[in-house]
Amino acid sequence: MAGLWVGAVALVTAGRRGRLPPQQLMRSAALRTLKHVPHYSRQHLLVSRGLGSVGYDPSEKTFDKILIANRGEIACRVIKTCKKMGIKTVAIHSDADASSVHVKMADEAVCVGPAPTSKSYLNMDAIMEAIKKTRAQAVHPGYGFLSENKEFAKCLAAEDVIFIGPDTHAIQAMGDKIESKLLAKKANVNTIPGFDGVVKDADEAVRIAREIGRVDEEEGLFQLMVLEVHSPRSGYPVMIKASAGGGGKGMRIAWDDEETRDGFRFSSQEAASSFGDDRLLIEKFIDNPRHIEIQVLGDKHGNALWLNERECSIQRRNQKVVEEAPSIFLDPETRRAMGEQAVALAKAVKYSSAGTVEFLVDSKKNFYFLEMNTRLQVEHPVTECITGLDLVQEMIRVAKGYPLRHKQADIPINGWAVECRVYAEDPYKSFGLPSVGRLSQYQEPIHLPGVRVDSGIQPGSDISIYYDPMISKLITYGSDRTEALKRMEDALDNYVIRGVAHNIALLREVIINSRFVKGDINTKFLSDVYPDGFKGHTLTENERKQLLAIASSLFVASQLRAQRFQEHSRVPVVKLDTVKWELSIKLHDEDYTVTASNSGSTFSYKVHILTKLAAELNKFMLKKVAEDTSSILRSPMPGVVVAVSVAPGDMVAEGQEICVIEAMKMQNSMTAGKTGKVKSVQCRAGDTVGEGDLLVELE
Repeated sequence: MAGLWVGAVALVTAGRRGRLPPQQLMRSAALRTLKHVPHYSRQHLLVSRGLGSVGYDPSEKTFDKILIANRGEIACRVIKTCKKMGIKTVAIHSDADASSVHVKMADEAVCVGPAPTSKSYLNMDAIMEAIKKTRAQAVHPGYGFLSENKEFAKCLAAEDVIFIGPDTHAIQAMGDKIESKLLAKKANVNTIPGFDGVVKDADEAVRIAREIGRVDEEEGLFQLMVLEVHSPRSGYPVMIKASAGGGGKGMRIAWDDEETRDGFRFSSQEAASSFGDDRLLIEKFIDNPRHIEIQVLGDKHGNALWLNERECSIQRRNQKVVEEAPSIFLDPETRRAMGEQAVALAKAVKYSSAGTVEFLVDSKKNFYFLEMNTRLQVEHPVTECITGLDLVQEMIRVAKGYPLRHKQADIPINGWAVECRVYAEDPYKSFGLPSVGRLSQYQEPIHLPGVRVDSGIQPGSDISIYYDPMISKLITYGSDRTEALKRMEDALDNYVIRGVAHNIALLREVIINSRFVKGDINTKFLSDVYPDGFKGHTLTENERKQLLAIASSLFVASQLRAQRFQEHSRVPVVKLDTVKWELSIKLHDEDYTVTASNSGSTFSYKVHILTKLAAELNKFMLKKVAEDTSSILRSPMPGVVVAVSVAPGDMVAEGQEICVIEAMKMQNSMTAGKTGKVKSVQCRAGDTVGEGDLLVELE
């Protein structure tokens, strides 16, 4: 393609917003034109510090064959380490995942049921049958699904199959948030005040929420205080959470009695759906905390280590989005204190595997035990980058009975690592509502230095409503935080994803945000920085001019290319001797005049662009009348209708719940936009709906 130089004259106004920064647009487009980018197979995704620098001893015998009771990127991640250790692997899959990457990577694969998780990846009978059929000696559960299910671990033990994780006592003790909190107190671990029993119903939830105490500002500690009934808001806010939960599911913040009742209902339903256990507990909600966790590693010989911390404060709906190791906030003394408490808790339950102790940390560096995850965490790669350890390898060694190879003094903090969770989500809707579809184009930025991508998808993969919407985990490593963040910025700019909505625009804005760069973050970062929701990148004057120039060059290049068929000329769309083009570009509802001439480079961007003549004629086109969204309720995301609360003829008030939609195991209450009478109901419980589908219409 001939090069093009474009001179742009733009009507510049402040405050207009574009959805992607020009740097990403240029690099994304340029990437597609490269002819000499080397091909990287799935086996080559791990860079210099990708899976640790400790190496594999072929003489150290572990298992001949391991079954991975999971799917997607974590299944691929475990398979990679098994291959390096010379261990054969078995993948399980649902009907929907028959052609997935983890199935292709494994030595064997067994179908365990249809797409719904309850009938496949949570189907213990089918998985046990797959184990017997393939004669697997051990099972790695990954995270989620059955990874913290003590009954699954017991079933394996009954068949003399090794569970690559802690024993059932530790799973039960730490998997139950109520029991784990009591054990943490006994181990002298700082804990958050709250109700240490099971909440029976919504009325009891309200009573407990009113009783939970306030912060003693002078001491920086929480105390449980019984408050008088006439002061119903004194204990708020509180956190309602599933006792057997994790991953942000079954969690709700309540600021008053009404939100407590709603939170109890939704959290119990989500907990039952995700974990088969609807028990809930209530704790004091610590406002504006940091979420910092300690990676621990224990063996069956009484040894335990803490492998430094991970900063996980950037979250939406209690689910982590960006993580890093180490934390810019902790000093060596606080890090050591948190690590020692985490190890004390691990030893108290005789923990033997990789696990994570999560803490909430306030502005004064007081820290409080949140929960312990008795499994491999999603964000474990950043710990691997700064310590040089392969945590999956360590889990396999421990499960076989080997003692840990390291002492606490051997664990380094070498460099800095950042992880961004790339989701199939629309970040412009509540910071990320699920998006489903097929990946028509997919290219990971693994050609860049210091980049690791853990994924389980490929071009053509389907993102469905049945599973978590994660596309991949994008990890960058550098000698310090500045280098790691710069590499992350470059990696996001070079990530090509087409076919589904994704959150790369949000991730990029987070890591370049001045507050994030300074380390001024907490779990409310997204809502604080974007109080009206994420709107995209705010273009500077220079970026706007660059964007217009890019769009113009693409348009002119397409016009020149359209003048010829292969080896034959055709009737030209524009004159062959055209020296310059006068164009009119509409960018987010504003029109700009651009003059383009024939020289320079070309890039790609999605904008509305017309010739000047077409723009003039476009003024006479009829505009589509905006839909009255107050009278209708459409589904904001693909999902399954869990409940419908109204029928035709019912009167509803503004804000009243009409129905509940479940997407990716999260339940969302759909409410009326105005007071009125229900004209029609277009859905019923159990229906699968798509984004934009009509649910309810009001008169």
